Amino acid sequence: MYRRILVPIDSSKTAALGLREAIRLAKDQGAALRVIHVVDRMAIIGVAEAGMNPRPVLAKLARSGRAVLDAARRSAKAAGVDAETVLFEPVSKRVADEVLREAKKWRADLIVMGTHGRRGLRRMVLGSDAEQVVRAAGVPVLLVHGR
Repeated sequence: MYRRILVPIDSSKTAALGLREAIRLAKDQGAALRVIHVVDRMAIIGVAEAGMNPRPVLAKLARSGRAVLDAARRSAKAAGVDAETVLFEPVSKRVADEVLREAKKWRADLIVMGTHGRRGLRRMVLGSDAEQVVRAAGVPVLLVHGR
């Protein structure tokens, strides 16, 4: 039985599918649900090099993250599940590192994530946070495919 379910989300359809499954599991198991959003610093690569100030871009990404978390909290509440939400604005550039750090710190016993299921060159170029989490997590990881 799972008691502490961690759900990293962004604004993607696949993250929404992962959240929906995590809410269902939390309700079924009577588990605590923590939904997190990590501001992805990789999204601003090239901003400073282009002579632009990255701070406004990071601030906008944080506002967007808070909106995503608010929507997640409302979805959980509508299903009868209380959800904690946390926004991370990391110094690290890897989202997976922040997810793994939070899972350990919060003592999650399950991580639920949506995954795009990219393959080939797109996966090589874009990477996969889900894959990195699966490889390094000390707890089970449930991947919810976007297709």
